[in-house]
Amino acid sequence: MKDCRQFYIDGKWVSPTEPHDFTVTNPATEEPIATISLGSAVDVDKAVAAAKKAFESYAETTVDERSALLQRIVEVYKSHLDEMAATISLEMGAPISLARAAQAPAGLAHLLETVKVLRHFKFEETKGSTLMRKEPIGVCGLITPWNWPMNQIVCKVAPALAAGCAMVLKPSEIAPLSAHLFARILHEAGLPGGVFNLLNGDGPTVGSAIASHPDVAMVSFTGSTRAGVAVAFAAAPTVKRVTQELGGKSANIILDDADLQSAVQEGVQACFRNTGQSCNAPTRMLVPRSAMAGAAAAAKLEAEATKVGDPFTDSTNLGPLASQAQFERVQELIGKGIKDGAELIVGGLGRPQGISKGYFVKPTVFAGVRNNMTIAREEIFGPVLCIIPYEDENDAVRIANDSPYGLSGFVRSKNIEHARRVAKRIRSGNVHINGGRLDFGSCFGGYKQSGNGREWGEAGLEEFLELKAIFGYAPAEK
Repeated sequence: MKDCRQFYIDGKWVSPTEPHDFTVTNPATEEPIATISLGSAVDVDKAVAAAKKAFESYAETTVDERSALLQRIVEVYKSHLDEMAATISLEMGAPISLARAAQAPAGLAHLLETVKVLRHFKFEETKGSTLMRKEPIGVCGLITPWNWPMNQIVCKVAPALAAGCAMVLKPSEIAPLSAHLFARILHEAGLPGGVFNLLNGDGPTVGSAIASHPDVAMVSFTGSTRAGVAVAFAAAPTVKRVTQELGGKSANIILDDADLQSAVQEGVQACFRNTGQSCNAPTRMLVPRSAMAGAAAAAKLEAEATKVGDPFTDSTNLGPLASQAQFERVQELIGKGIKDGAELIVGGLGRPQGISKGYFVKPTVFAGVRNNMTIAREEIFGPVLCIIPYEDENDAVRIANDSPYGLSGFVRSKNIEHARRVAKRIRSGNVHINGGRLDFGSCFGGYKQSGNGREWGEAGLEEFLELKAIFGYAPAEK
């Protein structure tokens, strides 16, 4: 049992104002692995005060100074890469192969990309006689989830540091250990005290206190749409900037000229990756009605080949869900799909055969799903795929866009121009053509109830800046 009850405030590990112990559980074994303390509004006040004080000097640092700091963080992060991967697998159940290949390296990728962006970013530009100046927004509240801990922490922290901001981070209490390790990395890299502050807590207490705090200039939130709405309400009275990366129910359109077998196979793998706990997962597979039987058969074979088990076994494809609450929600929604008449192709209720402990669920595929069914509307956040038939291409686009969400989309076709045309019609913040990989130098964020604002790359840095116009700065042109 690790003791992680202290918070990182003003460059020091400090005890909470009042102890409120919370047990961190290994989702694969249901055994306790660490104890943290849930903070209070008083702890938030202390962290914000430290950040506010540090901001005064850190905001005045040069680009070269911030670049050098980020580069030091890169080097220290590299030295802890294996430890980070193991920590993420332990706390939220990601297969160790995924943790090593993607979960831990995602944090490093965002750091490296931010270094690159900062090197060429224009903070000042003269237009006529006016100086257009981009300045750090101030103290930032960062609230992050448990499903991709380092991806979502570092894609906020790195651009905030690059912009010259100070910050207070509240990671998920479900998977807080990687955030504690990241705080140690920042400390080892020599980050000035107070620029980064970490405290644990739940959303209604600490999250709300951060979002409503008058000295917090901006809140960057990643999580469920429901929680995002609560953050926006808490932030509204102080008129602070709020950026949100929220839920998704992404459509994967397999066009009639695609290779059905490979498209379905890769679509199932993408849906099940990270045990389906990705906001951009392609959970709605749209196939021509005439191809429904073939798609269902191919999906069944791929789901049956998915190995569920101990996340620390290299051959495991699917680990546990992150918590008991998540397990119960996924079970409820699978039951709802069955009750509503969707055709259960594989999987279903309960744990996989031979597994009696841990928050493991069966890889599940429903076919013949109608887009108005609950399982096609709500974000399940588990390895559950809905296969939906469409009549023609216009119908496919209509179904894809008929969702309260708009985070991601996927298109498959043997004809790249055909895929490009369809991709442009999808109302989502990003679209993958033929399995196109994520690009950390691009941007990430959604339309509609999937959020607002953008993260990653140059667009992510812009979110942490205010634009100032200084009139009469330069001689007027004659």
